[in-house]
Amino acid sequence: MTTQFGKDNLDLAASAEALADSAPTGSLRHAAAKSVAITFATTRDADQARNTLNGISPADVRQAALEIFDELSARAD
Repeated sequence: MTTQFGKDNLDLAASAEALADSAPTGSLRHAAAKSVAITFATTRDADQARNTLNGISPADVRQAALEIFDELSARAD
């Protein structure tokens, strides 16, 4: 399904996966990007993905994931 940002959630999942692959394994960015990739791949639209990301813990991973979500969403405009 196409998101409000003009890209399919699976496209955004692939972009998040690429970010995760470029981050050092075990780093905060890696964990956050993996979370975003999984969330985009398993939700119907950007709104549902954003709501799902709000439930991630710990807080530092949640904050980093939301930042990645915003970054990818801005690129998808």
